[in-house]
Amino acid sequence: MKLEKNAEAPAFTLLDHEGRTVGLKDFAGSKVLVYFYPKADTPGCTAQACSLRDAWGELKQAGVTVLGISPDPVAKQKKFADKYGLNFALLADEDHAVAEAYGVWTEKSMYGKKYFGILRSSFLIGEDGRIIETWYKVQPAETAPKALAALGQ
Repeated sequence: MKLEKNAEAPAFTLLDHEGRTVGLKDFAGSKVLVYFYPKADTPGCTAQACSLRDAWGELKQAGVTVLGISPDPVAKQKKFADKYGLNFALLADEDHAVAEAYGVWTEKSMYGKKYFGILRSSFLIGEDGRIIETWYKVQPAETAPKALAALGQ
């Protein structure tokens, strides 16, 4: 089930790439850009993460915290963050429960084989915990520009 604008963002608590517990509630009163990506250190996911890293100053100035979520384990998230100097938290959703809550764990197909995985998507969440904007099937390079545009930046 896809989430709509103005819906309450599903709460979550996950481990970040440093092994710290991070919950959406930790950012109450702040804007948060939560983005879901299929797999750390793959071309599209790297382009997306580096784009957000490069836009970090503008996002921070707009009062936005960035959280990336994938089903990768903490160790893989850490390696990815360190390799590309990512300046935001990457969260490990290994059982994909958070992805399911956000409607981004979907059936996919490659070479005729069906499997489940992440639908690259992002969600801008307001200070009140409600969704300002959703982008399902977002292109890697569009994540930061779309969020900044939604904020009037």
